Amino acid sequence: MSLRFLLTSWGNPGNLNPFLTAARRLRQRGHHVRILGEPTHREETAKAGFDALAWRRPAPPVLPGNIGDDPVWNEINLLVTQIMFGAAIDYAADTIDALRNEPADAVLTNDLLAGPVIAAEAMGLPCALLSPHISVRPLDGVPTALTGLIPDGSANYEAAESATHERLIGLMNTQLPQLNRARAAFGLAPLKHIFDHYDRADRVLIGVAEAFDFPPKRLPANLRYVGPLLDQPMWAQTWTAPWSGQPKRPRVLVSLSTSFQNQLSLLNRIVTALGRMDLDAVVTVGPAMAQETITAPSNITLLHSAPHDAVMPEVSLVVTHGGHGTVTRSLTHGVPLLVLPMGRDQADNAARVVARGAGLALNDSATEADITQAVARLLGEPRFRVAASRLGKAIVPELGSPALVEEMEAIAVQRWRRSA
Repeated sequence: MSLRFLLTSWGNPGNLNPFLTAARRLRQRGHHVRILGEPTHREETAKAGFDALAWRRPAPPVLPGNIGDDPVWNEINLLVTQIMFGAAIDYAADTIDALRNEPADAVLTNDLLAGPVIAAEAMGLPCALLSPHISVRPLDGVPTALTGLIPDGSANYEAAESATHERLIGLMNTQLPQLNRARAAFGLAPLKHIFDHYDRADRVLIGVAEAFDFPPKRLPANLRYVGPLLDQPMWAQTWTAPWSGQPKRPRVLVSLSTSFQNQLSLLNRIVTALGRMDLDAVVTVGPAMAQETITAPSNITLLHSAPHDAVMPEVSLVVTHGGHGTVTRSLTHGVPLLVLPMGRDQADNAARVVARGAGLALNDSATEADITQAVARLLGEPRFRVAASRLGKAIVPELGSPALVEEMEAIAVQRWRRSA
């Protein structure tokens, strides 16, 4: 049976790629897929061969200036208040327009968009939330998102985990009236708690390897791990290695975020530190830093981008901000990591790497000396590569998993059976 799916995404290129991966898998099974997302994503979506629709109503978010100096909480505040719930009515209205223009059998939406879930419920359609990162909804036994904590049962861990858990719940619950206003606008009953929103979805799909995550004590009934969604981005340029033959000294890949995270200072410190070491390095600056001036020593090659699956087999270490895609690719190639988180889910990814012994983590304010010392340890102590290889081997079986497709088919078919 060929089914029709509407996928809705938002944000930077890192958010789009998992949805393009999901769309390709659905198409390979014979289904028809449309993607509703940012206007800036239309070109890449169309090049991938999908009907590309763009959001019309939601206004660009504006970072508040009165919530402190913590960039992680600045960003989560923006996501929660202006995108996830603050713009829910607009995202819902655009989604309904797309569904009325061309019907679908089910909706798959980014987990940080509440609007499409409201739209699907209002139209009686099954809906799944896709989280291409660790779960934002707290899971029993797993550190709350944004903590960057490693669960060890200590009093310090419990206190830090409890404080962040309460802070996140408190922030999100301030948006319950906004969510219920959006629901009422489309004829839906109010919810009693902000996280009830996740229970309105037929599925919550975690696009992370279960082997990578900390194990929950129990899972919500509608949650499934579906494995990493890591097709190579279409904008990644072809790879011409700056070296040849067998390596005479270590080789390192440096990759910071594809989107802007004010990473120029960190990138310059990394380049300076590596430039003083006996190694060769490739730095992919990505779209965010393409226009910046970075001075590279002779042992470092600067590239706009490169297909990481081709580069990583040739290197001994990856230095990264800790984005899920880069971290997972590194591990599947058995390459240890130095992670310098700059926000989002990056500290949480770093915690999972460090907990498994597959790398080290530093604050993004780390000095050149700190970076040099960490790189020397990671290159000089074989245990890190052994641990990275062990974790990577556990992740590999989850790559290319059919779970996402099977779950989307299941909720769409259940709808047909209910209405038959």
